[in-house]
Amino acid sequence: MKSYSELKKNIRRIQEAEGLREIRLALLGDTATQFLRTALLGYGYEAGYRADIYESEYDVLETEIRDGSSGLYQSSRDFVILYMSTEKAYDAFVKLNEEERGAFADRYADRIKDYWKLIRERTGARIIQCDFNRVDAGVYGHYGNRHKKAWEYQYGRLQYLVMEAASEEEGVFILGLDSIQAELGRAAFCDMRFYYDARMSISTDALPAVAKGIFDIISAADGRVRKCLILDLDNTLWGGVIADDGLGGIELGELGKGRIYSDIQRWCLELKKRGVILAVCSKNDEDNAKEPFEKHPDMVLHMEDMAMFVANWEDKASNIRYIQQTLNIGMDSMVFLDDQAFERNMVRDMIPEITVPELPEEPAEWPAYLRSLDLFETVSVSEGADRTKQYREEADRRTEQAKFTDVGEYLASLEMKACCAPFDEFRYPRIAELSQRSNQFNLRTVRYTEDRIKEIAESDKYLTLYYTLEDRFGDYGLVSCIIMEKESEKEAFIDTWFMSCRVLQRGMEEFIINCAVEEAAKSGIEILIGEYIPTKKNKMVEKIYEKYGFSPVGDGKYRLEVGSFRKLETKITRS
Repeated sequence: MKSYSELKKNIRRIQEAEGLREIRLALLGDTATQFLRTALLGYGYEAGYRADIYESEYDVLETEIRDGSSGLYQSSRDFVILYMSTEKAYDAFVKLNEEERGAFADRYADRIKDYWKLIRERTGARIIQCDFNRVDAGVYGHYGNRHKKAWEYQYGRLQYLVMEAASEEEGVFILGLDSIQAELGRAAFCDMRFYYDARMSISTDALPAVAKGIFDIISAADGRVRKCLILDLDNTLWGGVIADDGLGGIELGELGKGRIYSDIQRWCLELKKRGVILAVCSKNDEDNAKEPFEKHPDMVLHMEDMAMFVANWEDKASNIRYIQQTLNIGMDSMVFLDDQAFERNMVRDMIPEITVPELPEEPAEWPAYLRSLDLFETVSVSEGADRTKQYREEADRRTEQAKFTDVGEYLASLEMKACCAPFDEFRYPRIAELSQRSNQFNLRTVRYTEDRIKEIAESDKYLTLYYTLEDRFGDYGLVSCIIMEKESEKEAFIDTWFMSCRVLQRGMEEFIINCAVEEAAKSGIEILIGEYIPTKKNKMVEKIYEKYGFSPVGDGKYRLEVGSFRKLETKITRS
């Protein structure tokens, strides 16, 4: 990670850089934040953003939020960052009498929740709330952790209450300053000379890590998420070489350094459970490579945990491209883990978009190192087992497709059935998640929270449709959504159309348009207006409205007369 001084140099590069995504932030703090603002501007360049940051004056956080005419509310913001220092919280605590101290955490948490409510109501911006890095009072010693009127107890309760509130509040994310401090050490995180001289709670050495954490959250909310972990096997998932050492000779469990590799596998399995796709890419004979997964009693991972398993003697870059094409996800959403520096460097050189962690030389450092990288930052959680199953089914479809020479015959053989229905409460979380993650097939790239999806679904101003797809190999689940906003009784604007790339080239696009036009007609809509807003990733849908009968009217907009629409051919039937 770059130093604070290096991040400052980035600010000069931002003005000349092309292709950076514009992002509007507000930074509010109860201690000095000007150095954090500088770090955010500089790290934005590293993350691919040109940040416009509104910073409040020193220590006016309360006034800024409660005053509806303050600078915070003068222009729209994508995110509001709230930094409330532990030092200020402690200062407030020690001013209370003995009885009041027992209720400190609850009242302080209520104050924070009130801030969230005002910001969300007045701006609609998402909030990044910094948690509280631990600072002990040194009055009660360890007894303070169980004494309800001690600072240590109230600190722990405050942390819990803020996290609990955020888990129930759509659009609020918690930045773990306490975790960053634990990683760097208290002395590195906060130089108290700067705090007493300038009320600067976070040292310049720690600011790059804090800025990274903030932009990790922003990137995930912006759909820039890593979805797939590709794993080498020998000396990565187990110690030793399976072909040479045999099933009983590789290090796993209690054998040799086996606990290290078991911990790595447990980390991988936890990722899989929360929705990350796992795949294998190994230079090996396939039968040898699969043997530990099928027969070793200490393996944590098993074959059913892998969406794809590629073991051969081809170069790993080519095999990774094959995995990427089969899974049909962006290369920049993939992470490759390999113990050999040669393989890591080759993959980096041949596939610059992929993330390849530079593992420490000592394997014992790997588990903690990998956890510290936050490679798979997310703002939502998927059903991991279902996702792996869906990608395994997709690999089976690719194998089946190779048997056909005619695409139409292959699509007909899939026996595809799709559902089209208005948004319902059961699907709000998945719809919001898909809006946040879809980048390539996303006409306007508008991101929605679950609360906003609920508002749209319950409003008479919108027509909403979600789509599911299944075939003889399995169920894709919810794959696409359309939101049409009624501009008048006779005209509607397609505010949103996004689709999972897993179902491309199956006739799903045609099915979606057919159903959308049909439902619009039922509601009395005679004119549909579509819009394409270009991004770095969605060029594949640039001409899609024209392809399906819409006429260009300028400024990226397209028009369709519903009455003249002719149903598009597709092999998908409506269930």
